[in-house]
Amino acid sequence: MKAFYITLFLLANNLLFSVCQNEFVFNGFAGANLTLDGIASITPNGLLRLTNDSIREKGHAFYPSPFQFHDSTNGKILSFSTMFVFGIISGFPDLNGHGITFTISPTKDLSNALANQYLGLFNDTNNGNLTNHIFAVELDTIYSSEFGDIDDNHVGIDINSLKSYKSSTAGYYPDGQNYFKNISLTSRRAIQVWVDYDGKESRLSVTLSPLGISKPHRPSLSSIVDLSKLFLSSMYVGFSSSTGDVHTNHYILGWSFMLNGSATALDIGMLPALPFTRSYDKAKTKAFSLWLIITLCLVGPLIVALIFVSVRRRIIKYSEVMEDWEIEFGSHRFSYKELYKATNGFKEKELLGTGGFGMVYKGVLCRLNSEIAVKRVSHNSKQGLKEFISEIASLGRLRHRNIVPLLGYCRRKGELFLVYSFMPNGSLDKYLHDPIKPILDWGKRFRIIQGVASGLLYMHEEWEQVVIHRDIKASNVLLDSELNARLGDFGLARLYDRGTDPHTTCVVGTLGYLDPELARTGKASTINDVFAFGAFMLEVALVGRGR
Repeated sequence: MKAFYITLFLLANNLLFSVCQNEFVFNGFAGANLTLDGIASITPNGLLRLTNDSIREKGHAFYPSPFQFHDSTNGKILSFSTMFVFGIISGFPDLNGHGITFTISPTKDLSNALANQYLGLFNDTNNGNLTNHIFAVELDTIYSSEFGDIDDNHVGIDINSLKSYKSSTAGYYPDGQNYFKNISLTSRRAIQVWVDYDGKESRLSVTLSPLGISKPHRPSLSSIVDLSKLFLSSMYVGFSSSTGDVHTNHYILGWSFMLNGSATALDIGMLPALPFTRSYDKAKTKAFSLWLIITLCLVGPLIVALIFVSVRRRIIKYSEVMEDWEIEFGSHRFSYKELYKATNGFKEKELLGTGGFGMVYKGVLCRLNSEIAVKRVSHNSKQGLKEFISEIASLGRLRHRNIVPLLGYCRRKGELFLVYSFMPNGSLDKYLHDPIKPILDWGKRFRIIQGVASGLLYMHEEWEQVVIHRDIKASNVLLDSELNARLGDFGLARLYDRGTDPHTTCVVGTLGYLDPELARTGKASTINDVFAFGAFMLEVALVGRGR
């Protein structure tokens, strides 16, 4: 009898339970029976981690059994509802992976899908195919003009394609208030999501709110969507996520789903905590606070004196002064010691090459387990260094999949170190001119041209300021692991506000790519970049095809 009651108690408190065959609830995922692939895993404390510290990877998690989304008697599409809580934690303050999708798919096997901007759902050949039969709600954190994204923090309804059927900036409408409140999907805080589909009305609603706030009555995004022909007789429900050049942890804390009804509300008190956000026991906190106060009273004066001496010595040792631009960009600052270790002391064997303004070294950041490229820039003029860094500080905010991401910087006396994501396939010019490199077929060449064009469009038309690169050429186009083009080396770039005329400047660039008009006017403009891009297209289309 005792064993019977113990068994009954365990069943009643199991995190996973099912009222019927059409629903499930996970208040945490410890011991959960899910189908995982890619880099997805379940942490010891019960978090479903779709991606980890790996870059350019994908992860999937599906409920193991399919659901019948059509009424067996009349074949009509059924209503469904799901609720989940997620959190996104990146290794950098303002950079992150590509996001999370709630997915309904005819198969659990999405191994042919790509990471990066494809979110682990599609690849460059099947994206947009009607035969996919894939529905998704994307929580997208990277702007991609290729898919018509509205911004880098949005919710989208995807049908067979990553070009959203409808999308909206992430946020919610607080009950009783007549305004929309934005939510940062990468805030490192837990966020609730409800996805509700009314089969009779063919209306899909997506609602967001911070954890702890009840479901708002007005959805964040709502649209008429006919899923009757999209869904096959049986479909799987789950999640997909991917990383790009920045390692990011995408977590699901809890998840409920119901077919032909409203999903069961999650028990917030039972959900596992995100890393670094776990609340501590009040009694322990109170005891620690009391101990800290007593300790500070006893040794406080000595600590203050030691800190004063230490700070004074550092000021004397390092004559650098924090510039105004560093207040905004300072969260991306690396220590010289960290970069020195990452590059093995800037040894010659780590030298990748020489670019504009300095030499480029390969390195590995131990704390992030991430490959980087470090450009070592030297300036004799302090004023020149200040102006150059200010330019880089602005360019560091550029976020586009066809632009090499600037992860941060380090400033040490007269030297500047710029830290970029490492591009394993190097520069494009080697593939065009080096006989040892494999010949690029026309499909790859066209995709490279298309990628550079997308990056230029973002710089010229879509970013907050106009960015003129001024040195577009094959050697300044880098290739990632999938041979996607990334425009780099912004050492000659210039910015100006929209609606204003660019200032007269020195004629710079590379012969063969220079617009003749630039020599006459002395004013760099987007037209000069377009001229250089035309020369670049000819080079990519013609050079190295007959080797």
